[in-house]
Amino acid sequence: MENRIGVVGIVIENFESVSKVNDILHSFAELIVGRMGVPYREKNIFIISIIVDGSSDDIGALTGKLGAVEGVKVKSALTKK
Repeated sequence: MENRIGVVGIVIENFESVSKVNDILHSFAELIVGRMGVPYREKNIFIISIIVDGSSDDIGALTGKLGAVEGVKVKSALTKK
């Protein structure tokens, strides 16, 4: 399967979920090319954007696990090839 490159946006609305999200990202570290995290303390939310390079199945597994965490919203945009 051909690798795809893209970006995954993660919004965390529940502070207790931050460590779970970090654990998931760590377990998929081989897919992550770059990462930027911004704590928006005034609104009590945390925003993470990651650049990924991997198969659509692997990226889907990552976003699926992230989306299953309470208080976490995930969106992705990937290349077609």
